[in-house]
Amino acid sequence: MANASQESKTISLATYGINHNNFHYQLTPDELHDSTLRKGMGTESSLGAIAVSTGEFTGRSPMDRFIVKDAITKDKVWWGDINIAIEPDQFDALYNKVVAYMNEKELFVRDAYVCADPEYTMNLRVINEYPWSNMFVYNMFLRPEEEELENFEPEWTVLNAPGFMADAKLDGTRQHNFAILNFSRKIALVGGTGYTGEIKKGIFSALNFILPVEHNVLPMHCSANLGESGDTALFFGLSGTGKTTLSTDPNRKLIGDDEHGWTPENSVFNFEGGCYAKVINLSQESEPEIYAAIKKGAILENVIMDNEGNVAFEDASITQNTRVSYPIYHIENTQQPSIGKNVKNIFFLTADAFGVLPPISKLTPAQAAYHFISGYTAKVAGTEAGVVEPQPSFSACFGAPFMPLHPTEYAEMLSKKMKASGVDVWLINTGWTGGPYGVGTRMKLKYTRAMISAALTGKLGLYSYDTYHIHSVFGVAQPRECPGVPTSVLSPRATWNNDEAYYKTAFKLSNAFRENFKKFEAYANEEIRRGGPQRYAF
Repeated sequence: MANASQESKTISLATYGINHNNFHYQLTPDELHDSTLRKGMGTESSLGAIAVSTGEFTGRSPMDRFIVKDAITKDKVWWGDINIAIEPDQFDALYNKVVAYMNEKELFVRDAYVCADPEYTMNLRVINEYPWSNMFVYNMFLRPEEEELENFEPEWTVLNAPGFMADAKLDGTRQHNFAILNFSRKIALVGGTGYTGEIKKGIFSALNFILPVEHNVLPMHCSANLGESGDTALFFGLSGTGKTTLSTDPNRKLIGDDEHGWTPENSVFNFEGGCYAKVINLSQESEPEIYAAIKKGAILENVIMDNEGNVAFEDASITQNTRVSYPIYHIENTQQPSIGKNVKNIFFLTADAFGVLPPISKLTPAQAAYHFISGYTAKVAGTEAGVVEPQPSFSACFGAPFMPLHPTEYAEMLSKKMKASGVDVWLINTGWTGGPYGVGTRMKLKYTRAMISAALTGKLGLYSYDTYHIHSVFGVAQPRECPGVPTSVLSPRATWNNDEAYYKTAFKLSNAFRENFKKFEAYANEEIRRGGPQRYAF
C-alpha cells in the first residue's frame, strides 16, 4: 500500500502503467512542505512559506504546448503556432517513456477537482515527481472533503515529470520540455520543466475546449469579485497587468484570481481553489492581502532570499516572473463557494508601456469585442532578450496560449453575455503615464483603485459630452472627472506636455492594433471591426 495521509483509501496507479507502490497519496501541505525541505528542494522563508527554484524554466513555454490531433479535436481546434498538433501515436510513445521514467521514481499523488459550480465539476488525479509540485496542486485546485475521496473517480489525469527530458528528434517535440493535452485519453502530460504554471494552465486549456463545446459555458482568463449588493465584477488581463492585485479588494469578496466560467444561467464560477500571484516588487504597504497570504502553506517560486530567509521581492535577477501560490483561504475576504451572479462590470486591464491609453475609459459593445479579441498589453525594455523599447503584445481573449478554439468563438460568446446582462465594460491602463516606459512613470495603484471603485459604485456618471471625452485616436470615452484622482491624470495627452510626441506615439500603437487585427477581420462582423482605431497615421 502507498504511504498516505488518507489511510482509509487505497489506490493503485496500475491503470496508468505505474506498477510500484512507492508513492504518497493525499499528503497534507505540512507533510509536503517538510518533504521538500528534507530532499533539499526548497528553503523556508522568514514568512513561513517555502521557496523553490523551478530550474531552467521560470515561466510557461508556449512554443512547447501541444494538442493531440484526433477525432475529437481535428475539426474544432484552431491549429497553428498557438495550438500545435501532435499525432496520437507520438503521444502514446512519449507517454510510455514518461511512465517508464516514473516507475523508477518516488511519486506524489493527489485527487482534486476543478470548477466550483457542482454542475460543471471535473475530477482530477495529478501524479507528481516532486513534493512541492504536489503542494502546488493542493493550493491551486479545489480540495475534496475526506468523505468525497471514498468514491472518487478521476475524469482527467495529469502526469508531471519535471526531470524527464524528451528527445525532440524521436518524440515529436520541439525540444526537451513539453506540455501535451490528449482529449481522447483525457490526459495532460507535462515533462522537462519544473514551472508549476504548466500544470494549472494545462487543465485551464482543457476546460477552454470542454466547457464551450459541451456546456455552452464561456471560459475566461480573468479574476472576479463580489460586492455587498451582490454584483459581480470581472477583471481580464495578461500577466503583470494587475488581475490579482485589483480583484483582491478588502471591500469586496474574492471569487478567484485567474480562471472562471460564465454559465448560461448568468453565474460565474472559479475553476480553482487558490491564487498564483506575481510577487515582483510586492510590498506589505501596497498589497497587504497578498503579502499576508505568504505564510506556511504558500510556495514562493524563483525569489532571492538572504541567509535569514528574508525575501528580496524587488530582485528580478532570476526572473521578472517571481510567483507565489497559496490556497484561496489564505485570503480573508473570499466568497464561498466561489460563485457569483449578477455580472455588472467588466474591466480589461492593460499595462500600456507607450503611455498613450487613458487610465480608464468606457467601451461600447463593439469596442469591448474588439479589445477582447485583441488582448493588448506591452512588453517593456529588459523583460525579454532583445527588447530595448516598448513593444505591443497581443494575446487574443487575454489568454491566447490557453484557447484551443478560434478567438472569435469566445468573443461572440462574451458579446452575447454582455448584451444579455447589460454590463458596463471598461478599459483600464495600469501602465505608464506622462510618457512611454523610460520617460513617464507607472500609474499609481491608488489612482487605479480609485477609478475602479468609482466605476463599481456608479460615480463616473452617465455618458454625455459633459461627463466624457472621446479619445481622438482610439475612439474610447474617457471620464473628465473621477473621485480621488487628479483631473490631469485622466487625460493621457495632458500628462505628456508634448502634443506632437503624444499623437505620434498614439498613432504608432493604433497602427499596431490594426495590423494585429487583420488576421481576425474575416471572422469579425463590421460592427466589431469598427470598434478599434479607424485610421493609420504618421
